[in-house]
Amino acid sequence: MTSIFTAFEAVYDFYPQPNDVIWSPADWAWIAGIMDILVPAWWYGVPVVSDADTVFNPERALWLMRTHQVTITLLPATALRMIRATGLSGEGLVMRAVCSGGEAVGADLLNWTTSFFDCIVNEGFGQTELNACIGNCSSVFPVKPGALGKGLPGTIVAILDEDGEPVVDQVGEIAIDRHHINTMVEYWRNPEATKDKFLGDWLLTGDLGLVDADGYVWFQSRKDDVINSAGYRIGPGEIEASLGSHEAVAMAAVIGVPDERRGQVPKAFVVLKPGYEPDDEMADTLRQYIRTRLAAHEVPRQIEFLDDLPKTTTGKIMRRALRTDT
Repeated sequence: MTSIFTAFEAVYDFYPQPNDVIWSPADWAWIAGIMDILVPAWWYGVPVVSDADTVFNPERALWLMRTHQVTITLLPATALRMIRATGLSGEGLVMRAVCSGGEAVGADLLNWTTSFFDCIVNEGFGQTELNACIGNCSSVFPVKPGALGKGLPGTIVAILDEDGEPVVDQVGEIAIDRHHINTMVEYWRNPEATKDKFLGDWLLTGDLGLVDADGYVWFQSRKDDVINSAGYRIGPGEIEASLGSHEAVAMAAVIGVPDERRGQVPKAFVVLKPGYEPDDEMADTLRQYIRTRLAAHEVPRQIEFLDDLPKTTTGKIMRRALRTDT
């Protein structure tokens, strides 16, 4: 069990420190709630703040962190965007380290989070099948904004091409050495799913990314979320991050929708901040904004404005629900 704690000592910036208090909206039924919050805190004797409210509310989250003097938190990128969209101040917070995981943060949101909380911000990556395996520890090595980080202590990470061979500076599937001590044994009574999860010595994450020459891992998208458009493989994360950096946008999610000529094209679902009108003019403004930041094939052909986006209890956007409704 102690083998997993070195990961949290890294992403929580040499956790624990005197007077540390931890809170996260992570559901206790989710691996992050149990293994990333509760178990390490119990092991180290760190107080855990729990909230009976099961729906993430950014105003309540800020109140809770101030009231209980929370110093450590795990917040997914969508929760951070929701906090940013409130326009509220971070005054009175005493945060020492923020970890974000579950989806890519991106450089723009990372910079805002660092400024808002006035503390170290580290990304972390893991799965139920092999938790807490990639991350940043900015006190030890430089953070590359937008990168997930490097393999955490005891972790060997690779990007595999379509032939299952490790590659550098090329998009492929993120894979972890299956001999890591935290790797699952099997899926309960599902040998076929277990077999498909592994390839030789590698555990396959189902996520696409690339690793650079310095060993930093850059997340692209879930394999299921890739948009195949006229020969281009488009990850929604970069489009969402670009939309989210516009002053009018509170939240955004992008999926692929059928297109007769291109196969698929990106469609964006956008929640605007108060005071902005969800009309054709705003849609054109956002498309032009993306056009100046990304490639032409990444510009959403369709933009639909919503009052809210479907999210998990921890605030992570559920793209599958958007695909079902489209």
